Amino acid sequence: MTYTALRKGEIRLLDGATGTELEKRGVPMSAGAWSGPASLEHSEVLEQVHRDYIAAGADIITANTYATSRALLELDGLGDKFDEINRASVRAALRARERGHRPDVMVAGSLSHRGPIAAASAQPDTNAAIGLDEMALALREQALLLRDEGCDLLLLEMMYDPHRMLLVFEAAAQTGLPVWAGFSARHDENGQVLGFGPDDDVPFEQILSVLDDWPVDVAGIMHTPANAVSDALEILRRTFDGPLMAYPDSGYFKSPHWQFEDVIEPPDLRRYAEAWIEEGAQVLGGCCGLSPEHIAALAPLKRTPISAHG
Repeated sequence: MTYTALRKGEIRLLDGATGTELEKRGVPMSAGAWSGPASLEHSEVLEQVHRDYIAAGADIITANTYATSRALLELDGLGDKFDEINRASVRAALRARERGHRPDVMVAGSLSHRGPIAAASAQPDTNAAIGLDEMALALREQALLLRDEGCDLLLLEMMYDPHRMLLVFEAAAQTGLPVWAGFSARHDENGQVLGFGPDDDVPFEQILSVLDDWPVDVAGIMHTPANAVSDALEILRRTFDGPLMAYPDSGYFKSPHWQFEDVIEPPDLRRYAEAWIEEGAQVLGGCCGLSPEHIAALAPLKRTPISAHG
């Protein structure tokens, strides 16, 4: 089991991107809920994505639920299909685990505080913003459904908004499932590590203060450029003494499409990951822009003993 392995200091692999991998394989992306609706009309492609990650060596696969809250789906007129889309997302991952003959693989349900993104940009669409009360209700509903559909854990992704991320932690805590928290960071022009939010220069230490009130089982750095992960991990290690994870992105977003430009090569990702292991990371993977080839490049690292930082 993954938790036993982590307690022993072993390395485990998370999958790579789900949404951008669907787009790479020709699945259309939605203006409001991005990759979320794809779980219904393209479930076979989604299942194959999961199976390819399992074949590459992933120990944890992530259901396509990052952008499937009722609040986001309603932006595309799909609020009435919330149950159907989320169940299809989880069941595709469960089928992939069964058909991949890896019963030890864990299925993570993704939760986020994602709101609407303005077209052809990565900036929030303030005209269609989701209020805090609406988001809180939507997150609680989604978290409970992910639990009831059979997810083994909840993966809180792109945590960077000091206010909205509290709603995600609260919703996850109500399920009783293990909680893994992925925080997103960036460097400013002076090299300081900040929260990922493009409009708010919030010190990364302040973002991580949520862990004072909401304990999690695993915490890490995700959807962050590979060259910023080490600095962010160093700050996280001062706050959190549990297992650490690292899964960067590569490329950039112009809603509703990921731009697959200057994507890190798999051998280069592995070199970064070797350093992250030395810095204490035990769960390695990839986020937007990264594919099964990247996870396959990391697979040999599962045989690498973790350093004393673990």
